[in-house]
Amino acid sequence: MDQNDAELRDAAEKLALSLTASGMQRTMARVMTALLYTQQETMTAGDLCEQLQISSGAVSGAVKQLVQIGIIERVPAPGSRREHYRFRNHAWATMMGNQNAVIDVLEQAASDGLRTAGHDSPAGRRLHEMQDFHAFMQRELTPLFDKWREQYDAEHS
Repeated sequence: MDQNDAELRDAAEKLALSLTASGMQRTMARVMTALLYTQQETMTAGDLCEQLQISSGAVSGAVKQLVQIGIIERVPAPGSRREHYRFRNHAWATMMGNQNAVIDVLEQAASDGLRTAGHDSPAGRRLHEMQDFHAFMQRELTPLFDKWREQYDAEHS
């Protein structure tokens, strides 16, 4: 491993520690940052196991979660029987955009609570604020993500 690769791996581990401190599962953070900082176009599960010195089961679980949230994707590798993974295009916007489902759930929960509590009760006032906040976020975030994708694609095409 050359100096540049070592520095990239150190940077990946540093980011993984920060993500873990922010609540992300440790193995998931390490797999994500390994794929983010690698100089390879793709990595196999074996590559990740070797680089991170973790079990294939740990890699498999992390990869499954990262695929689900839209950060990484499986890609075909002609001539290889192993699955290859890479960071997907627009990964950050996709991940943040997936939070819209959580926003919808929270907005609906507030709405359901308001029907029971009423608008003029203490719970109703809190639930109304919750509903307004999440409705605002939903309206504002979706166009924002779309605008970023368009701008990024225009600048990098």
